[in-house]
Amino acid sequence: MILVVVKQPVRAKYADDWPELVREYTEATRAEPGNISFDWYRSPEDPNLWILVEVFADKAAGDAHTASEHFAKASGEMARWCAAIPEIIHMEGPGEGWSLAGEAS
Repeated sequence: MILVVVKQPVRAKYADDWPELVREYTEATRAEPGNISFDWYRSPEDPNLWILVEVFADKAAGDAHTASEHFAKASGEMARWCAAIPEIIHMEGPGEGWSLAGEAS
């Protein structure tokens, strides 16, 4: 499984519109085979910072995502809207998707 967390600093004039600006990209990514989760969250500390949490079933699904047309298109568009290069956490590990939380059972 692949987990990526992205800190995306957005130019102030685009921050409120961010969900709509990335809607097409988000929907296309969620429809990809092997995509488990692709969700944006606005930072409560910084209204110009959006956090993306994305999960893919395996390396092949992650590679297909970064090779997709919608990834290339969004990367070009986001360069105009963003205030800086994003920071990421990228992790690979075992797993095939959601499992039950042992702490809650």
